[in-house]
Amino acid sequence: MKKLICISIALLTIACSKTEQAKPESLFSIPANFPQPVYDLKKNPISSDGFELGKALFYDGILSKDGTISCAECHSQPYGFTHHGHDLSHGINNLKGVRNSLPLQNLAWESEFFWDGGVGDLDFVPIAPIENPVEMDESTGNVLEKLRKTQRYPPMFKKAFGSEEITGAKFLQALSQFMITLVSANSRYDQYIRNEGEVLTKEELEGMALFRQKCSSCHAGELFTDKSYRNNGLTIQGSMDVGRYRITENDKDKYKFRVPGLRNVAVTLPYMHDGRFYTLEAVLEHYAEGVQNTVNLDPLLNQNGKRGIQLSKEEQSRIIAFLKTLTDETFLKDKRFINQ
Repeated sequence: MKKLICISIALLTIACSKTEQAKPESLFSIPANFPQPVYDLKKNPISSDGFELGKALFYDGILSKDGTISCAECHSQPYGFTHHGHDLSHGINNLKGVRNSLPLQNLAWESEFFWDGGVGDLDFVPIAPIENPVEMDESTGNVLEKLRKTQRYPPMFKKAFGSEEITGAKFLQALSQFMITLVSANSRYDQYIRNEGEVLTKEELEGMALFRQKCSSCHAGELFTDKSYRNNGLTIQGSMDVGRYRITENDKDKYKFRVPGLRNVAVTLPYMHDGRFYTLEAVLEHYAEGVQNTVNLDPLLNQNGKRGIQLSKEEQSRIIAFLKTLTDETFLKDKRFINQ
């Protein structure tokens, strides 16, 4: 009898735990050291059912033409939701894209997306990969028709939105509800900044001071990006990607790309818009010695007749030690985000 009671209590505890985890307030909250989000949560409030629907869609190859490519194909959780090990993302039929996949994290604080800022609303971001011929090669309309014909999704849409009707708006809002919850804010750095008992080493603290002195003009704030578009002096090669110019057609934007955030940067390799660097050492060496005088080179990297950032090997090593404190193991292993 005692054994049965213990089992019953254990099962009840697990059930309560799962219920608690599913509450909207446990799915998204603003970290104490973060600014206010820019995404309008009032227009698309997160619910546990909306989250579960968005997660199911995120991991389902049904979004692609032949059913083989899901969002998770290029955005893998253990690597900060990037396409780990690929300089350029691979899509349907193993076709290769033209850019490196950016991490999916802290998206509620973003108002422009992709390396060139080509989409200005998170709700519309999935359309780009779905309809890209070398990524998912599908139309959004066809995706909706396929979802309507399944046994799985109409009930899920009803639970999330009150009706089995599957529309483009509901489809995109569900994906946003999942993506918004991908908040990374529990690294050793965060715990140190929030005075939660974490202690950084002497090397890491020296690296943080150097980073703030030499890197934070672009990688600013708690999100580690000023959200600007800049030319950081990479040699022009490969596909001759013109960056932000593709969107604005302003000559001053040629070869400018989004300044990415640096959270989980130690695991989101490779780096740069074309994935040319596979180590943080290579990245720091570029800024110290490899900056080229290309068209629209950022003025911050071309001062007093000297290109790049003055960094000794020892200073580079210290900065890298600091950057590694931005790794958020809780986020990378969070079971809420795993496809189950």
